[in-house]
Amino acid sequence: MIDVAVFASGTGSNFYNLAINPDLKKLINIKYLVCDNPKASVIEKAESLNIKTLVVNPKDFDSKKYYEEYILKNIENVKYIFLAGYMRIISPYFLEKFNGKIVNIHPSLLPLYKGKYSIKRAYENKEEFIGISIHYVNEEVDGGEILAQDKFKVDYKLSLDEVTQKVHELEHGLYPKTIIKILTDN
Repeated sequence: MIDVAVFASGTGSNFYNLAINPDLKKLINIKYLVCDNPKASVIEKAESLNIKTLVVNPKDFDSKKYYEEYILKNIENVKYIFLAGYMRIISPYFLEKFNGKIVNIHPSLLPLYKGKYSIKRAYENKEEFIGISIHYVNEEVDGGEILAQDKFKVDYKLSLDEVTQKVHELEHGLYPKTIIKILTDN
């Protein structure tokens, strides 16, 4: 069993999907949920699953370095970190501690639409396909090695909310499969 942490900032649908996946449960122990938003509903999801929750508000720290040092000190013995809607840029200092062991899911077909509001930007630009990317995290925002992608052809009769829901469905299918592949290949 591999101890991992999941970092999230919002509703936690990807976190919850990872936590309840029966195939992942055979490989990983989600030892911690790390959340930077004390009001995020992901916290309730983690608590309902008896997963230790570390809520760390960056506003409580004098610098990003102290914020990240606190997290690192409190997630010792974790082998991998999986980002699931974590809305903070991770510093080179933090990346060095988990070199090649931090994975992110992003709601666009990278390298397109890096950063925030990716689905909305792709939708407003009338992209033929919208999708997701799973990638290793490096110093460039959404710039690490792409591990997997999936997409669908957009029907513009659908609202942005409906397209966003389809993106989440892709995420919930591909993220667990990709994590299993990472863990069984290494």
